[in-house]
Amino acid sequence: MKESNAHVYNINRVLKNIKSEIIVNFIHLDNKDIIITTNKVASMLDLQTIKIYIKNINNIELNHVEVPRLPQSKSYLKIIGIPFFLEDTNTPISSNVVKKIIKKNHIFNDIILASRLRFINISPKSDMSII
Repeated sequence: MKESNAHVYNINRVLKNIKSEIIVNFIHLDNKDIIITTNKVASMLDLQTIKIYIKNINNIELNHVEVPRLPQSKSYLKIIGIPFFLEDTNTPISSNVVKKIIKKNHIFNDIILASRLRFINISPKSDMSII
């Protein structure tokens, strides 16, 4: 606990030196995760500064430090009007096909799927699906 308090203090000092308004409230370090909570949403400069600090901690394995990112929310997204069957076949649409459709549409530029897609045929006689 004392070690993480020292890291909070040191990261805040480094952030203050770059004139950041971010204050680190909490840090959790273990073999698999590095979790840092702040008082505001961090900018890319703040994230990069924190990353540099984390990489300099002695007991952190450098190959575990990835690109810093802001927290992600997991939301439910309902897509309607997608054919249940592939065009001119009786083969149900696959998640790979839907993922390709999503990637081509600019509306979904910043969306990363957090779980597998679920397909529902609207009715036994319908050729449309809800994803």
